[in-house]
Amino acid sequence: MPVAFTEAERERITAALKASGRRLFATVGLRKTSLAALVGDAGIVKSTFYTFFESKEALYLHLLLEQAAETRRRTIDEGLHAGADARDALRRFLHAAVSILETDPLYRRLVTHPDELSMVVGRVDAETARLPGEDPAPVDFVNDLTAYISAQQDAGAITGSDPAVVVGALRTVLLVPLHAAEFGEAYPAVLDLTIDALTAGLTPGTARP
Repeated sequence: MPVAFTEAERERITAALKASGRRLFATVGLRKTSLAALVGDAGIVKSTFYTFFESKEALYLHLLLEQAAETRRRTIDEGLHAGADARDALRRFLHAAVSILETDPLYRRLVTHPDELSMVVGRVDAETARLPGEDPAPVDFVNDLTAYISAQQDAGAITGSDPAVVVGALRTVLLVPLHAAEFGEAYPAVLDLTIDALTAGLTPGTARP
């Protein structure tokens, strides 16, 4: 028979599971994270985990969904859509995305292990990963970026005709922070030059801000 929890207990346990999930998924990854490790700080047995989340993949996606609105605000609303022109918009987007990678271990993990997100998406849908009463925040800001690039290509402000190719090129910038230690003190300059060179190449008709 399922254990009955008070509302306060449910909130405490949910918070503990989410904290363990953020730490473990970002360090050892989805595959190596066990239920025993996830429930340890929550003070529940493994079988009780399923009272809160249907699987560890559901918890993983829930954590991403929880951060999605903030990620979209920083990269799209205050980044891409705040640009003075196409080149400035792409530069703002990339600097915001890199900032998130540098401060958010879970998103950083996704860059180095994209297969983990595929595992999650293959098993869990977004609605399943939400807790009751949560707002349906967007999980993927790539659609916003792709739509912007497509519109700018139609206007002749961004090169090419395939937005997916431009998105792929922009994603290469996210690899630079992973090698920050190798660049040492030159890392900020390397990052800025990489972003400036890439965005200049994608927007040849736009003057540099």
